[in-house]
Amino acid sequence: MRDIVFSLVILALLPVCFRRPLIGMLSFSWLAYMRTQDLCWGFAREQRWSFLIAGVTLAGHLARPGSRWLERDLRSTVMILLAVWVGFSIVSAGDYDPDIINIYVEYCKIIGVALFTAAVVTKREHLRVLMWVIALSFGFYGVKVGLSGVLSLGRIKVLQGPGGMLEDNNNFGLALCMGLPLLIQIALAEKNQILRRGFLAMIPLTVLTIILTHSRGAFISLCALGATLIWRSRNRVAGFLIAGLGGLVAIAFVDRSYIERLSTIQNFESDGSAMGRLAAWKTALNMTEANPVFGVGYGMFQWNYWKYASGAQSEGRRVAHNAYLQIMAECGIPAFCLYMTLIVLSFWSLWRIRKRAKQAYYASWILEYATMFEASMVAFVVGSTFLNRAQFDLFYHFVAIILAFERIAMREMDGLVPEEGRRGHGGELRLVEPRGFQRSAPRNGFVRGTLQEIRS
Repeated sequence: MRDIVFSLVILALLPVCFRRPLIGMLSFSWLAYMRTQDLCWGFAREQRWSFLIAGVTLAGHLARPGSRWLERDLRSTVMILLAVWVGFSIVSAGDYDPDIINIYVEYCKIIGVALFTAAVVTKREHLRVLMWVIALSFGFYGVKVGLSGVLSLGRIKVLQGPGGMLEDNNNFGLALCMGLPLLIQIALAEKNQILRRGFLAMIPLTVLTIILTHSRGAFISLCALGATLIWRSRNRVAGFLIAGLGGLVAIAFVDRSYIERLSTIQNFESDGSAMGRLAAWKTALNMTEANPVFGVGYGMFQWNYWKYASGAQSEGRRVAHNAYLQIMAECGIPAFCLYMTLIVLSFWSLWRIRKRAKQAYYASWILEYATMFEASMVAFVVGSTFLNRAQFDLFYHFVAIILAFERIAMREMDGLVPEEGRRGHGGELRLVEPRGFQRSAPRNGFVRGTLQEIRS
């Protein structure tokens, strides 16, 4: 029955996705991050529903006259160049597994979805709904697994995520860390008390789920994003005190094996897994030194591990366990530079928006979103230092979302002029609202705009 209901929902969405590409992008994000198909038990579980949604959405976008395909920005260009360079690395490798082509197609799909998102998310209402979709998708698993953890008194261990990019417990923990700032921002900004309390309840359960993955990389990411949110808060002292109290409660609640696992971060010399990662990092550097331009080939790290391993033969054939070393070893230094450019430009964009928004009287939502995205990016940058996730879907999607956020925020702040005489100096910045029939009404609640605005 569950498979039939889910299939009917997808089929009902298809004509809507064709007519409204934004709805198609939201549906694709729902399937990608909530992995709803993995909750089924029969035929629906094995179908490529996301490809069906993507194909129909693309056809609908093609059918719309004057549709924009690409947001003209350096980050869009860098993502395209990165996808092309990754393709060159496969060709230069020569002898490769045919499955690598399928992996590369998936990677190009990730880049394509990111570029499409930057093109169709053009309004604040669009951005708000997308944040809800992503936050609730991760919040669902935060509640589902978190409640199981509460009922078991923290004794369960999450060894596997729902599927797709979230299947590995480390990746699952990292994705939840990146989604946690979205839950926090929505909870603090929501005016509806019922929704607000619901989101506030999701936050500790999601944190518990991250802990239950027993991922050391996710734990470090959680600490990093927490420090970022507290540093950007109005009362840092109270924030750190609350975080410390929460840490003490967590230590008393979680299973002892988790505390022992975290202790290996400090005493890494005695941990075989940690030493194996160090050996893999050394091997990645050897690959880069021997193949600085195109690397050993995208997805070919394990294939070439024995060829470049130095003193790590007893550890077996491993992955890079570091997104930056992974892309550098597999695709070369130019690909690494392009990858780092996306990260640097994303942070630079957020800091630039924050600096300008602090001068605007009606720009508090912009500051909140800037903090939210900054914390999510910090979680990824820190967590990916220990995970093999250079092709992580959520990272590229966030790069595109930040690009769309910058465009929306800058356009709104461009409507701010100095209050005193509007002569460019002195006075407080205030939003200039359209006059006459174009003046917008006050907006409250979940949908801050008309249905037509969201559909367009």
